[in-house]
Amino acid sequence: MLRILLRRRKQPLSAQDVTVTDRPAVRKAVSAAALGNTMEWFDFGVYAYLAGTLGRVFFPASSPGAQVVSTFATFAAAFLVRPLGGLVFGPLGDRIGRKRVLAATMIMMAISTFAVGFLPSYHTIGFAAPILLLICRLVQGFSTGGEYAGATTYIAEYAPDTRRGFLGSWLDFGTFVGYSLGSGLVTLLTGVLGTDGLVNWGWRLPFLVAGPLGLIGLYMRLRLEETPAFQREAEQAHHDAEAVRAAGGEDPVEEARQSGHGRLKEIFTRHWQAVLICMGLVLLYNVTNYMVTSYLPTYMTETLGQDPLTAQLLVLGTMVVVVLTITTVGRTSDKWGRRPVFMAGSAALIALAAPAVLLIRAGGILLPAFGCLILGLLLVCFAGTSASTLPALFPTRLRYGALSISFNISVSLFGGTTPLFASALVQATGSAMVPAYYLMAAGVIGLIATFFLHETAGKPLRGSGPMVETEEQAQALVAKSRTEAGRRARDIWIRLRHPWARH
Repeated sequence: MLRILLRRRKQPLSAQDVTVTDRPAVRKAVSAAALGNTMEWFDFGVYAYLAGTLGRVFFPASSPGAQVVSTFATFAAAFLVRPLGGLVFGPLGDRIGRKRVLAATMIMMAISTFAVGFLPSYHTIGFAAPILLLICRLVQGFSTGGEYAGATTYIAEYAPDTRRGFLGSWLDFGTFVGYSLGSGLVTLLTGVLGTDGLVNWGWRLPFLVAGPLGLIGLYMRLRLEETPAFQREAEQAHHDAEAVRAAGGEDPVEEARQSGHGRLKEIFTRHWQAVLICMGLVLLYNVTNYMVTSYLPTYMTETLGQDPLTAQLLVLGTMVVVVLTITTVGRTSDKWGRRPVFMAGSAALIALAAPAVLLIRAGGILLPAFGCLILGLLLVCFAGTSASTLPALFPTRLRYGALSISFNISVSLFGGTTPLFASALVQATGSAMVPAYYLMAAGVIGLIATFFLHETAGKPLRGSGPMVETEEQAQALVAKSRTEAGRRARDIWIRLRHPWARH
């Protein structure tokens, strides 16, 4: 009898506990989620490469440095409302589903980006021009508050446990493809139209491309199904609610827990450590990301005085390297773990940021290209691992909301403001090494966050059962679980019967 009770204390897995993923559904989920990121970062690439041009179009004539700072201030303003978007879309995604929220964010992103292409210039309507630009950026920032966290959650909840790193890396593959397409289009327009052509009318073309991209993305997302993890969580919540009603009443504690306020309270009281770890890793990734993708083209032209076309080609080449290597890093994190990749990347960022910036400052093409390559390889360490690491920090019922809030607070305070702070510090101090110091500080914070990170590679998401690719893997996992449960029960039984025995 005692042995039976011991066995029941830790039940082995059953066939119902293991989810066998559907490969076509996984491919569709990854493609639809990645396309949203592609569109978001298409706009970022366009905005970063057109920073100097947009400064001349939307802001009063002053020094080129002041115009660039004004343009990046508008860029950063979009990130200030991202936490508000995260507060709205994140908990909403945990309550009504990931699919609906991701469709809504896609619509808002497409409309706000598309509208920029129709805005009149400062010379046409005066100060109303930068105000309209700011409004478009704020709408886009609000919508993207629910985009990345929702997309990472969606892919993570569809991916088999042993391939979550590889499949998650396709999300950021879409990120850098979008950036490369946006920056590549601006580079092409720069070469064809020249600076005057861009300022007069050419800058509008990249933003107008967002309309068709948004329609394609919306179509793909409307065809998605809810994730298996969310469906199970919703079914369990419905079952629990029915049980409470059948027992003759409402449970005020559970009702408060399910409310938006209750979820927020639970996130910051019971999961504050995961929130801090998430914010540290997001800071590490996004400071490196925005320094390379958003500030580096302007730094090379406005601060170092390099040829605009050369600078754009160097950064575009760096993005191509990231795109070509990112899924390899994701697959590596499945094999070796998330912590080793983040740890190695953080340490390398601290050690190599200054040499990379010195190479970029050296002039010519070869040495700056090598410096950009170093920064790109550092960036891909974080880009290829984040989408599989961050969702695993939180349980299913809170994952979208907790990740949205943590991610967007960190991005708003430290990531999206990187171009603004870096350009302002360079202006204030006169030091061209500011980007290196900024990256080194991010590396230190990332190293601390990684130290407290628990390894999640190959393990089920918190609050979810195991996910495998085939029925054979599911059967093997169930059999292994039963064997291990029996062995644990036997060991406990032996210890109880023979406490003096050595094991």
